[in-house]
Amino acid sequence: LQGWVRSIRSQKEVLFLHVNDGSCLQNLQVVADPSLHDRKLTFGSAVQISGALVNSLHKGQNVELRASDIRIIGSCDPLKFPFKIKERHPVEYTRQFPHLRCRTNTAASLLRVRSEATLAIHAFFKDNGFLQIHTPIITSNDCEGAGELFQVELAHKEKKQNDERSHFFSVPAFLTVSGQLHLEAIAGAFSQVYTFGPTFRAENSQSRRHLAEFYMVEAEMSFTEGLEDVMKVMQSLFKTVTDSVLSQCPEDVALFHKHVSPGHEKLDRMLQNDFKVITYTEAVHILKSCSHSFAFKPEWGSDLQSEHEKYLVQHCGNVPLFVTNYPYNLKPFYARDNEDHPNHTVAAVDLLVPGIGELCGGSLREDRLSLLQSRLEMAGLSDVYHWYLELRQFGSVPHGGFGMGFERYLQCILGADNIKDTIPFPRFSYSCLL
Repeated sequence: LQGWVRSIRSQKEVLFLHVNDGSCLQNLQVVADPSLHDRKLTFGSAVQISGALVNSLHKGQNVELRASDIRIIGSCDPLKFPFKIKERHPVEYTRQFPHLRCRTNTAASLLRVRSEATLAIHAFFKDNGFLQIHTPIITSNDCEGAGELFQVELAHKEKKQNDERSHFFSVPAFLTVSGQLHLEAIAGAFSQVYTFGPTFRAENSQSRRHLAEFYMVEAEMSFTEGLEDVMKVMQSLFKTVTDSVLSQCPEDVALFHKHVSPGHEKLDRMLQNDFKVITYTEAVHILKSCSHSFAFKPEWGSDLQSEHEKYLVQHCGNVPLFVTNYPYNLKPFYARDNEDHPNHTVAAVDLLVPGIGELCGGSLREDRLSLLQSRLEMAGLSDVYHWYLELRQFGSVPHGGFGMGFERYLQCILGADNIKDTIPFPRFSYSCLL
């Protein structure tokens, strides 16, 4: 057995150790002769133990290891180690030690759930005929149009005036905020594609909802008939992946629900019911008709705030909720115009979930060249996105897709209050410890 000591108890006639190798939440009990007790054998030390695996007489465990040899691989000073034996440390405390917090039960459980959810996402798309695409991390476009970009430059860039080659890539380059536009290009030859990778937003925020580096699951489907096609995949992805996580990591999820987020909304309600659907116009009517006092007054044409999204989910029975057909001016240039004046909306959809608000955002893409061209011209983006217009000129088809924030998904199923506790090494403004 190779692992780390989680507890140690030395008695006159027997030595008890609990050892964990990270594969699951449960420790393995080791029973040894006191003569094998070394003063360097402490909480947190790394060990290699030889012995015989035998049936255990103690409740709560089927087997235990009768040790014949204990070798200390790496010692650990329990007085200096920031995590103390048999103490339950708050996540706010463990966040101060990103290089060590994986030694705690909470962080270890999160990483196992994260790994299982990643595998389940890839399995879902493979089983449903999607092709995985590695979209670029460095790009010249701002897909969302929000301008919250990290620019990529040489570490020791020499500034020379009138130097046409001042940019490494000949044009300004940025860390990607989304792989969607590249997926759209590939969707011109493959009917179903997806990507799953890091994305970056330069939001100067240290809130519980924001990270500067996070992971996005994005999918694009050609030959779509309507928003229902996109929503069907969203719902199926959420339910399939969550079922897999619950079946493969029940103890890890239970630890979060018991100690990190007690009273967290049960996942059964989300999995056993179809997600509800309302339009943006209906959502605004619900918000304006209720007696609840909002910090941001709901008005048609204004974006839904987090407080609005959470209320809507509660109002609709605390099950995931699709909100469709947003105002034309609220969504990016690529969203398909519904041409439904006077309201004037686009075929866009957000998936709202209990406790979080928006989890997924998607739309049908504008596949009509004339309408797309006029909107890009109005925004002054025709030259920048000339290649995007060409996608509509050569064998274009109706298509649509969505993106899901992976860390927000983990928040949803685990009930984590702070998104910084859903990723191994959180990156946010004024914090890049290692």
